Amino acid sequence: MSKNYQQVLALVFAVEKINKDPHFLPNISLGFRLYDNNYNGGQTYENVISLLSERDKLTLIPPPLYGYESYYGYGQPSYNMMGTEDAEKVTIFPNYNCQGHKKMVAVIGGLTSESSVQMANMLDVYKLPQIHSVLKKTHFNNSAVEDAFLNGTGELAMYDILNWIQLDNGSLVSVNVGEVTLHSTKNYSIAINEKMTLWNGKFIQPPHSVCSNKCLPGFHKMPLKANPKCCFQCTECPKGAISNQSDMDFCMKCKEDFYPNKARNKCILKSITFLSYTEPLGIVSVSIALYSFLLSALVLAMFIKHRDSAIVKANNRHLSYILLSSLMLCFLCSLLFIGQPRKMTCLLRQTAFGIIFSVSLATILAKTITVVLAFKATKPGSGTRKWLRPRLSYFFIMVCSLIQAVICIVWLGTSPPFPDADFYSEPGHIILECNESSPAALYSILGYMGLLALVSFIVAFLARKLPDRFNEAKFITFSMLVFCTVWMAFIPTYLSTKGKYMVAVEIFSILTSGVGLLGCIFLPKSYVILLHLDRNQKVQITSKYFHK
Repeated sequence: MSKNYQQVLALVFAVEKINKDPHFLPNISLGFRLYDNNYNGGQTYENVISLLSERDKLTLIPPPLYGYESYYGYGQPSYNMMGTEDAEKVTIFPNYNCQGHKKMVAVIGGLTSESSVQMANMLDVYKLPQIHSVLKKTHFNNSAVEDAFLNGTGELAMYDILNWIQLDNGSLVSVNVGEVTLHSTKNYSIAINEKMTLWNGKFIQPPHSVCSNKCLPGFHKMPLKANPKCCFQCTECPKGAISNQSDMDFCMKCKEDFYPNKARNKCILKSITFLSYTEPLGIVSVSIALYSFLLSALVLAMFIKHRDSAIVKANNRHLSYILLSSLMLCFLCSLLFIGQPRKMTCLLRQTAFGIIFSVSLATILAKTITVVLAFKATKPGSGTRKWLRPRLSYFFIMVCSLIQAVICIVWLGTSPPFPDADFYSEPGHIILECNESSPAALYSILGYMGLLALVSFIVAFLARKLPDRFNEAKFITFSMLVFCTVWMAFIPTYLSTKGKYMVAVEIFSILTSGVGLLGCIFLPKSYVILLHLDRNQKVQITSKYFHK
């Protein structure tokens, strides 16, 4: 082929150039032998044996012919061309060489890697080195006035692209449809004539030279074990990560304030969310809280107006005033949970709720104890009348509330709540919330309120059948049952929700338990005061009320 012939001329030119210049290799002349194996493995092995052996006859034939042979050694080199018509006159004597003045220093590999491996198998026995290049990184014009480039391994960086076509008779022919040219170590060009390219009937376009399909944006390449590196499977980017290009080896994680879109090929800015006054859930919560506050205020005003009536006086009207006032504050404290969390609201909302509700529960417990003591005081010779003084009830309420206040002060002093942002609970949202900082302190507040409610429930349950016309122990029992049920359901619901819905659950529990106390304790009294004045009369407790 013409290009192989050009490569031979390049080698001859280089050797002659070195031999003519005394400064390159003084007193040493280079020579070479060149063999053509016709891309045949058997011929390659025979050529190697010939190279390693002496011959009994050398025939000089004028060039140019099919094969080339040249000798190298000391002194002037001789170039011998061996033609096919003289091949039968040559006799090979393996392992015999009588020309001691010629020394073999190296063997250049074949044009293909296959022939080079075949040569190496035999040269290794004789410990002869095999090289793949004479000139490296050399750029020159060949005899066809074409640019030629020898890369770092000494290989000519020009490659033909062949299209193998199967004919009707079953034979294969190759058609040169393009060329790859390496202009430099980092610059190359590919030229393909698509019109000359014929494809198999199964292909309608050039096939991909990979064993896996391209990974689209939103996916990344996952290597397959026991497979080549070019074989992979496309795996969707994990949660919180994206890939915005094809065939990415890994996905990029979005920043904290961004989240992936549905296709996971783009990061989108998260929206800020919290339970606000303007959204439906916030409007409903505020409406219920204000309505309950106004209802409590009306009941308080009614009790003050009818403070001298029998039903108001019989149930310790001063404790009723305290209970109604604390319930009004309970409804208002629920408003602290609505709106964007601030430092002050985070500090106050749980502590205010805990202390105010403790006052309400302590007042209910004091009212229940008062009912029991009042019944025992009616018995002849009873010494419990001294415990019915109002100051003792106030002192009891103050002590119970003070215990809750101490818990809250310790919480604020050691690990106070603070405004925080949750980036991960809800995809696409940044939740502004109050970080309670110490769950143990919060559950201590709830646990203490539960203790007060449980004691009130037990005492009221035991006193529910006392023969008093104005006995409210039954109503207190039912109100404590509602209160305990609400807060027992609150804890698992609170822990299973996130974001603003967690806040809404607590607001609902506060309002529901407060309305339960207001309705169960004061609704029956209000009914009597407003609609049955005949029953709101002072009646002397006589033995007929002890019929049970």
